[in-house]
Amino acid sequence: MKLGRLNHIGVAVPDMEAARAFYRDSLGATEIGEPFDMIEQGVRVCFVDTPNGGTQVELLAPLGEDSPVSGFLGKNPLGGQHHLCFEVPDIAEARAEFEGQGKRILGPTRIGAHGTPIFFVHPKDMGGVLTEIMETPEGGH
Repeated sequence: MKLGRLNHIGVAVPDMEAARAFYRDSLGATEIGEPFDMIEQGVRVCFVDTPNGGTQVELLAPLGEDSPVSGFLGKNPLGGQHHLCFEVPDIAEARAEFEGQGKRILGPTRIGAHGTPIFFVHPKDMGGVLTEIMETPEGGH
């Protein structure tokens, strides 16, 4: 498997509206999506497009105390980089390859915020970085 395009950087935030304002006012982002809830994953999500139309920033806020992002924010109250997401053309093939390398996959393959199949690989098996693998049609998002 070859490394695919970096699709997005996930950033955990304690306050979604404050984070949106920061990206707009401090960084000059003009393409900031509307937040939406992913109840099954316990997060509120908002995508910020970068000027070149490539990589996005995915803002993640917890929907409750049992959200995986709540644990991250408990250790990092100001928020911060949560994960990197790379694209692959075939999620099943990528998962099999990671498993064949002995990498720990966190949970089942599921539908992510872009509406495509994803899975996460444990940071201890990925150089200390929680890594999301996302299936995309050819050409990206």
